[in-house]
Amino acid sequence: MIENLYPSFGILLVDDEEAWLRSLSMTLGLSGGISNIVRCSDSREVLGILSGGGIGLVLLDLNMPHLSGQELLALIVEQHPEIPVIVISGLNQVETAVECMKRGGFDFFVKTVEEERLVQGVQRAIRMIELQRENREMQSRFLSDRLDHPEVFADIVTVDPAMRSIFRYIEAVARSAQPILITGESGVGKELVARTVHRLSHSREKLVSVNVAGLDDNVFSDTLFGHTRGAFTGAEVPRRGMIEQAGEGTLFLDEIGDLSIPSQVKLLRLLQEGEYFPLGSDLPKRMNARVVVATHHDLAARQAGGQFRKDLYYRLCAHHVHVPALRERPSDIPVLLEHFLAEAAAELGKKKPTVPKELIVLLGNYPFPGNVRELRSMVYDAMTQHENRMLSMESFKRAMDKQGFSPAERSAVAATPGSVFVASEPLPALHDIIDLLVAEAMQRTGGNQSIAARLIGVSQPALSKRLKKLGRSEEGL
Repeated sequence: MIENLYPSFGILLVDDEEAWLRSLSMTLGLSGGISNIVRCSDSREVLGILSGGGIGLVLLDLNMPHLSGQELLALIVEQHPEIPVIVISGLNQVETAVECMKRGGFDFFVKTVEEERLVQGVQRAIRMIELQRENREMQSRFLSDRLDHPEVFADIVTVDPAMRSIFRYIEAVARSAQPILITGESGVGKELVARTVHRLSHSREKLVSVNVAGLDDNVFSDTLFGHTRGAFTGAEVPRRGMIEQAGEGTLFLDEIGDLSIPSQVKLLRLLQEGEYFPLGSDLPKRMNARVVVATHHDLAARQAGGQFRKDLYYRLCAHHVHVPALRERPSDIPVLLEHFLAEAAAELGKKKPTVPKELIVLLGNYPFPGNVRELRSMVYDAMTQHENRMLSMESFKRAMDKQGFSPAERSAVAATPGSVFVASEPLPALHDIIDLLVAEAMQRTGGNQSIAARLIGVSQPALSKRLKKLGRSEEGL
């Protein structure tokens, strides 16, 4: 099927020798995993094929009847400058190679002695074309602020503008053959992003997920690569690895930041070569799946600390999606609350309750260390205990207390980093600071004394007393 061909654009092979075309097609397929190939043995048909569209790269023989390779090169550069041309010659002639490069050739190879270098050159050209197309696609999407397939993002509930920008980026890179790295704190929804990438890839095969955290090197190899019968003690039957099970779908490796160094080496080779060996086998197999990885770790920091290979880090960073924490997108809290309430009510067979306005304020001032997953758990816990028309806030407060949440700490987190005092200015009096703190708490909570008291770590009666005192002071001004 067309959608499973690699790369996404066609590669046109032009040579008057049919045998060479068949041989080169097999070489590119077996050594490079390249299957989207169009063959042409008559140089006069090349321009017509290119005009029909779908071709992104041309491999062109120099010595042909009718139109020579040099003549065709000039015409392709003139009429289709966006299509790179790799020139192939049966002779190792430096002058000819230089002349072809001057005329606009992307690369030059000798036909009979540089087969491995030719495959590498084609792979290099494919990567360049893919990156160029992705850059153009991203520019177009960000300028137009559009989503071609908004329906695939339905599972990610958000109204945050930053998340919409992430959606546009995902659409732009989802069909790339390069790996995608998804980062973000635990509970932000990294697996949902991986599922979205898989849907956007338009592959009809499945998404296969593997959590690699805690896997030693042998288990990692067996899980991904599989094994043959008798590969080790207890291997009585052959086993298909996750790569083979993914087929031409998506292989999602979660918690990649916890992978051991020996396993990192194997993953790097897999990404570079596109092939692997099942345990106990001397015959390589090709990987056809798209690779998506995720981690809650800062891989740049782990790489700097020697816990993550630099070459693997840069290989995985070809496309990087960072999912912001829930506290960084507070506008999502009300819509997520409504979504989870409806979901929980349906599952538990209860009527969706009315939400007190104070609850939105309370949740908006909580840092959510467990992110979206924690909010969902809070809602489900509250719904299991819910009996009246109005949803109780008590289970939410208890959940926050279990996390050791200090409202005063939340205020410190929300503030601008660094000192709030100016060195050149005199320090304010203590009662002035208290008044400012009370005023800020009331501002953040929309005048709700109960939640404001929780924010600054005092009792509600104490806050009420301070407000009355503050009011009398203001009346006396």
